Amino acid sequence: MAASASDVAALIESAKKAAAFQAVEDHLSPTDKFVGIGSGSTVVYVVEAIAAKGPSFSANMTFIPTGSQSKGLIRAAGLRLCNLDERPVINGVSVALDVAFDGADEVDEDLNLIKGGGACLFQEKLVAVAARKFIAVADSRKQSPRLCTKWKTIPIEVLPLAAPDVLNRLKAMGSPNPVVRSGLPSKAGECVTDNGMWIIDAPFPPLLLPKDLTAEVDGTGKNGAWEIGRLAEELVKLPGIVEIGLFHGFNGVQAVGLGKEFQAQKPVAAYFGTPSGEVQVQNAA
Repeated sequence: MAASASDVAALIESAKKAAAFQAVEDHLSPTDKFVGIGSGSTVVYVVEAIAAKGPSFSANMTFIPTGSQSKGLIRAAGLRLCNLDERPVINGVSVALDVAFDGADEVDEDLNLIKGGGACLFQEKLVAVAARKFIAVADSRKQSPRLCTKWKTIPIEVLPLAAPDVLNRLKAMGSPNPVVRSGLPSKAGECVTDNGMWIIDAPFPPLLLPKDLTAEVDGTGKNGAWEIGRLAEELVKLPGIVEIGLFHGFNGVQAVGLGKEFQAQKPVAAYFGTPSGEVQVQNAA
């Protein structure tokens, strides 16, 4: 007999919880002092996993939210809260986050992410790049070989004044029907972010990885074929775009060798809960 919708939903929630608890077990050390907490349904279980370790475990930790939802989760769990811009400064430099945990809307085989389904992408990226390492937690439905396969659109945070021109430019870049996200059903009008911006959801064909490029397919948008890094570079140059929901490039471990610490957007690992209750771990190559 086929599982009911409620049974399937329960399995998915169980999968998210298992992934979150395993990620916290593997990547949150008792010696960590500053911890980023992302947004979304899976992060609820990340905070639950941290709280389950008891007050003594997190007594010396400070938790940095990516938006109003994660701020509420941190407070409700009785954990110490600090906004990103309020963390201590040592020798003129804001202290690094030891680790950041966040969800994802889609993860490709190279650990590039699409984020922004919950409209928190800008602050999520700020917290991710402030961390020495970033850990993604999701359920296995979020895995894809290439981004824009299952999650068809790239969320883009945009200044409302610039939205009409950005929409026109996106169409010229090959996005067939970019739209300003609606706030319905909870809010009439546009979806407004914590930063007072709007979100544009821009569909694109599945994004290529560098290894997909050939002499004939250079990833610069010809015939709709974009390589993720080249598309991201074009998008962030558009006036009016505040930030994009592509997390790409390199991770925190790679950043040290590149001399680009605290510029890393990609996770070092992604944890996926499966309906069977197992947790799949996708580590950086």
